[in-house]
Amino acid sequence: MNKPLRNASVFSLLLVLTLIAWVTYVQVARGSSLRDDPHNTRRAIARYANPLGDIVVDGKPVTGSRATEGSLRHKRTYTDGELYAPVTGYASQSYGSNLLEALERPVLDGSDSRLKNPLQAVTRERSEPGDVITTIDPAAQKAAFEGLGDKTGAAVAIDPDTGRVLALVSTPSYDPGGFAGSSTDDQKAWQVLQKDKKQPMLNRALRQTYPPGSAFKLVVAAAALEDGLYDSVDVPTKSPDPYLLPGTATKMRNENPFAPCEDATIRTALQYSCNTVFAKMAVDLGQEKVAAQAEKMGFGDSELDIPARAAKSVYPDGMNDAQTGLSGIGQFDVTATPLQMAMVTSAIAEGGKLMTPHLVDRTTDGGASALDRTEPEEYGRAMSEDTAAKLRSAMRTVVDEGTGTNARIPGTEVGGKTGTAQHGENNSGTPYAWFVSYADDGKGHRVAVAVVVEDSDAARADVSGGGLAGPIARSVMRATLG
Repeated sequence: MNKPLRNASVFSLLLVLTLIAWVTYVQVARGSSLRDDPHNTRRAIARYANPLGDIVVDGKPVTGSRATEGSLRHKRTYTDGELYAPVTGYASQSYGSNLLEALERPVLDGSDSRLKNPLQAVTRERSEPGDVITTIDPAAQKAAFEGLGDKTGAAVAIDPDTGRVLALVSTPSYDPGGFAGSSTDDQKAWQVLQKDKKQPMLNRALRQTYPPGSAFKLVVAAAALEDGLYDSVDVPTKSPDPYLLPGTATKMRNENPFAPCEDATIRTALQYSCNTVFAKMAVDLGQEKVAAQAEKMGFGDSELDIPARAAKSVYPDGMNDAQTGLSGIGQFDVTATPLQMAMVTSAIAEGGKLMTPHLVDRTTDGGASALDRTEPEEYGRAMSEDTAAKLRSAMRTVVDEGTGTNARIPGTEVGGKTGTAQHGENNSGTPYAWFVSYADDGKGHRVAVAVVVEDSDAARADVSGGGLAGPIARSVMRATLG
């Protein structure tokens, strides 16, 4: 063989070896990353090649699949899409997925390794999809959704014993089926939702934070009882009316000028929602002690997954005394999600023990066999049993005789706290109306609820937690307890 031919042969052999090495590297080293790349169209083709598994509420699927034409052979469908959108999220051929549709994707599309038999594990063939069984109570979900109606707001209900999320509602909502495909109509539906100023795709129950207003007074009261600042909800506090915010010339007054707020007990101060009492109480405690109590209830947790991640609720630091006083009534820079405020009342209802909220009961292989199950888990001890009992007693007074009478349920123990939170530049925005509560039917069934109404048709002067949010909470509690 002459030299030029030999060189050409060696060069060709090197090219072949390089190609083999590159193919091996791509298939072995980078195979998984390329296969899982969101821009890989084969992922979408594989995912929608067969019907997806279902998200289930109380034994009934609220999702489905429908055959379509084209390379993406199946399209996601939804039953009562607007009602359950804050739970299911969406699965769209064009726009991806979120919430349970995204977080439980491997189970729903059959790619989860736990669904595969030995042969499928070797061939990487997709198995039959599994299902996701939620903790949602359909009666509670419907009651919250219908109660909010055309109002902008959110509602959350939790089983204090287990942490099961029984209702998770955000309004206005949207129908995930409207853009589940890839047609022009789907694109138009998506664009309309993106331009909607009311942000129907924002999950207000989990991802929106609000000033909690007077609902936060429960946290301050818990801190005062735990600290020993007051040993009972029935001893007078040292609270002037009006209260001069420290270091300022600003006198804080109460919404009701005739309320008996001067030196009021914690019970009376919650009953009449006395701002002066809780502002001074927060200053007397100091921001560190209030912050410590808030953190025990979930404030400051940036990794609260249910499994969808909730926005972090915040009790601020670095405040002066006047700002600390404002924080005591849930104003200044205090913010909370509806989920967070439901956790506050859940801890009080459960004797001071806070259970970690969760939305998924279990995932299954599409049959009776569970792939995994969410066991109740204690988030932490938020307060002593004694403190929780005292707060429940005071909260019952709020409902029986105070600002929360709209939440009464005959024959059922109900405790609550109203809240009206100012916001906007110079408090110019329509106040947010809160109601947080618990109910106990005396038969072993309890529920903790938080409702916030962000916007309604009510005049500014008529906005109140008891008037707007209280009846919604009552409907949810009644539906849950049957």
